[in-house]
Amino acid sequence: MSKSPGITLKGQHRIGGRVLFNADLHIPGGQWTCLLGRSGVGKSTILRLILGLKTGGVFCGSFIATDGIKLAGRISYMAQSDLMLPWLSVLDNVCIGARLRGRVPDTASARDLLRRVGLSNHADQKPATLSGGMRQRAALARTLFEDRAIVFLDEPFSALDAGTRADMQELAADVLKDRTVLLVTHDPAEAARVAHQITVMSAQATQNWQVPKTAALREINAAETLVCQAELLAYLRGIAA
Repeated sequence: MSKSPGITLKGQHRIGGRVLFNADLHIPGGQWTCLLGRSGVGKSTILRLILGLKTGGVFCGSFIATDGIKLAGRISYMAQSDLMLPWLSVLDNVCIGARLRGRVPDTASARDLLRRVGLSNHADQKPATLSGGMRQRAALARTLFEDRAIVFLDEPFSALDAGTRADMQELAADVLKDRTVLLVTHDPAEAARVAHQITVMSAQATQNWQVPKTAALREINAAETLVCQAELLAYLRGIAA
């Protein structure tokens, strides 16, 4: 896999006559950027724009990869919904991308990822037999299995209990080391722990928030992590008021 590029996006997005956001966003290559902001400000729309998906509005601006190569086909995406195909087994859901591209999937690697997300015993089951959190873990395994240079994660751990969320953060940080990751989250604690860059988004602008000086992935209870979490939460509560 080639070196993971960064992405720059600058422009305005409108829905009808309303400005959803003005953004000037730089996503560094090979690092985790966490995108936060109040609900409805357009965080998920940023992901959809770059992915070339419908957004329900009009974007006036540009977005490019820093290496000058088209982004199409280089991004793995985990949406808020798990998007599991109900007629396939969990294992086949993890491998669906390879099959759709006409390739023979590496089922051994897929099973290893399912082991790492705690779903080894459910590989041959259908998604309907899983809880919401288990389905989210299966969706994470599918995203990691794609092995792309750029990864977009839209609240990937929101349905998980606190302990499992921490485990999955650690797994994702390990598997996606040196990848370009854009993580949409509402959780300041998550951002303070995993981010190399934290970007706070409002309708008017995007701005970077100071991250702890310690290296990501940080200890959950480290003083620097907790201070960043508390200050970021206070700021987000202020802009949401």
